[in-house]
Amino acid sequence: MSFSYGPRLDLRQSQSLVMTPQLRQAIKLLQFSNIEATAFIEEELERNPMLERAAPPGGGLAERPAPDQLPPVENPNREPPDSAALVGGEAATFEPLPDIPDHAETHDPGGPGDGQPAESWESSGWSGVGHGGRADFDDDGPGMDDFAAPAASLREHLAAQVRLSFADPAEQMIAAAMLALLEPSGRLSVTSAALAAQLGTDAARVEAVRQRLMRFDPTGMFAHDLAECLAVQLAEKNRLDPAMQKLLAHLDLLARRDLRKLMAVCEVDGEDIVEMIAEIRRLDPKPGCAFDAEPAPAVVPDVLMRADPGGGWRLELNPESMPRVLVRQGFAPQALTRASREDRAFITEKLQTANWLVKSLQQRAQTILKVAAEIVRQQEAFFRLGVEHLRPLILRDIATAVEMHESTVSRVTANKYIATPRGIYELKYFFTTALAGTGGETHSAEAVRHRIRAMVDAETAETVLSDDAIVAALRREGVDIARRTVAKYREALHIPSSVQRKREKAVPT
Repeated sequence: MSFSYGPRLDLRQSQSLVMTPQLRQAIKLLQFSNIEATAFIEEELERNPMLERAAPPGGGLAERPAPDQLPPVENPNREPPDSAALVGGEAATFEPLPDIPDHAETHDPGGPGDGQPAESWESSGWSGVGHGGRADFDDDGPGMDDFAAPAASLREHLAAQVRLSFADPAEQMIAAAMLALLEPSGRLSVTSAALAAQLGTDAARVEAVRQRLMRFDPTGMFAHDLAECLAVQLAEKNRLDPAMQKLLAHLDLLARRDLRKLMAVCEVDGEDIVEMIAEIRRLDPKPGCAFDAEPAPAVVPDVLMRADPGGGWRLELNPESMPRVLVRQGFAPQALTRASREDRAFITEKLQTANWLVKSLQQRAQTILKVAAEIVRQQEAFFRLGVEHLRPLILRDIATAVEMHESTVSRVTANKYIATPRGIYELKYFFTTALAGTGGETHSAEAVRHRIRAMVDAETAETVLSDDAIVAALRREGVDIARRTVAKYREALHIPSSVQRKREKAVPT
């Protein structure tokens, strides 16, 4: 056998998927929320002279009609395509986007280039329209509370009291040092002796300043531990008697709800211990957090949903946060006539990028509405009847219905929220695993968790349910569930064990 060595020229045919920059951009836009997409558009506006910011529909000045005041769209001859969804016997159509020329420089006001859905979805059951009001469905403008001056911070509030309470400059310096070391909860972890050594002064003087600081508003700041914080608040109310001092010294027994040992330690009867615990509950264990807590950031929904007067539901992208951009009209022909070769290449590249971006935004708008509409269609019982009727749903179910890949549905539902008559929910919320039923049907895990929470909330001191009792109750309702699953759901809901709940319910609130 002989082998030949040497160069050869072979022709082979193969397929491969190339992730172009434009494709990466489209995937990134699809995963962004409206707020993130708008920020991305702002960056593109700075880099690409072929793009310009689109004005809101109507110039942002005219009042937009309410959805129930919009005239109906008559198109009786249009037949729903294969991807039509049925809700209450009515069809919701999802038509494909029209093709966009590669070098389109015109723009249809109020169309997809303005960030509106590429196709109005009109039917008596569904409609994704390009109009809408505020994200919270309220037509009222901002009130006086929206223009109120921000409140002073906790440190500013305490610093003002320090300036008014201490005339001695040395004591002011000690108070300022403690204020700088204050934790957000209101605790002061450094001891008076350690702080006195750092400042070069007497520990008794530092402790005297700290005792005065603990009486500042809010009371209980600068305490070393929880017991001291609560003691100062009780002393302010003239409720720090010897029995209460013993209770504060044994907070571990209170945490375990061991009332018998507490009554023995405090030398009081059952009625007195209940009153003492109720007094403790009215105190603030972390006064600093309550004073300086920042409001939770508001969730801006990406999709708006409301009931349609003709039945069914009406969906639209949130016009207040929808990214709006369009290609500049007539700029490229004028620039190309006087441009050099390098400038022509630059303008052509930016024009192609701008056209691709506008097309990506159109496809993004249609895809989000299409997926959201299918989710609402499959979870309609939840919107009409409540969380007990939430269906088991996975990405594959939606992907099959809308004829998309599961990864696309996953990107569409990531970081996006829908405002519904039942509140604002993340689109991921509607995807829950299925639990088998005793009769062959399946139940949503979220609905089962809600049922467990309802059972626990309905408990009394005499009817506290163990995990086995919850399992038995659920099986009577047709849910085949294991005890370890109930325990897992209970812990996820931050529900203590039955023993702990029985101790808690023995103490009246």
